[in-house]
Amino acid sequence: MKILVCISKAPDTTTKISFTDGDTKFDESGVKYIVNPYDEWYALVKGLEIKEAHGGTVTTVTVGTADDEATIRKALAIGADDAIRIDVLPEDAGQVAAEIANIAKEGAYDLVLLGKETINYNGSQVGGMLAEHLDMPFISLAERMTLDGTTVTLDKEIIGGIQTVEAELPLIVSCAKGMAEQRIPNMRGIMAARKKPLNVVPSSNAAKQTTFEKYALPAPKSAVKLIDPNNMDELVELLHNEAKVI
Repeated sequence: MKILVCISKAPDTTTKISFTDGDTKFDESGVKYIVNPYDEWYALVKGLEIKEAHGGTVTTVTVGTADDEATIRKALAIGADDAIRIDVLPEDAGQVAAEIANIAKEGAYDLVLLGKETINYNGSQVGGMLAEHLDMPFISLAERMTLDGTTVTLDKEIIGGIQTVEAELPLIVSCAKGMAEQRIPNMRGIMAARKKPLNVVPSSNAAKQTTFEKYALPAPKSAVKLIDPNNMDELVELLHNEAKVI
């Protein structure tokens, strides 16, 4: 089985976020990047579990510049067989999906996995767009997956319960928490990653479809008001007149 896992980078969650150029660009100076956790912990590891159980190969694909190669090597250290980097700066979901679609078509992959979203943009758009480009079924936000021949059974949480769906390969799946358990690369994996193929391919010049007009930080949190537990009247008055929640 040929498995393709979409990998992207995201700022470390401890990164202090700021913007430049009139709040129209993310300030990358001094930012430490990591593999997007949903891509790494769930999509990649699930791909590796399927490979270990059923055989095959796991290839990662990233739309990005040479600056992304450290995060790509992390995915290789965890266990991917090889990696593809599409040499272009990712600017929106439509562009990224179109670029990956060209690679997926050429490689004739049986299963394409990606995280449910990136933690920096939270768009959840690439999977659906990719499915449209490839004319393949797409299951989003899957939490569990089993494989029987070419039939894939997936569970996903819905309001009030769990929905179980079946689909035939080839298939695209976005992976949510519960799909797999995080793996930490060991020293052998880190050393092996240095020798694994990382193939850089040119962009297909897919056009971006959106632009970012402005970024803004969340409003600062207001000060906490402490109320004497014996003074319930004051608490009720504040909730009613100031917070306006009752």
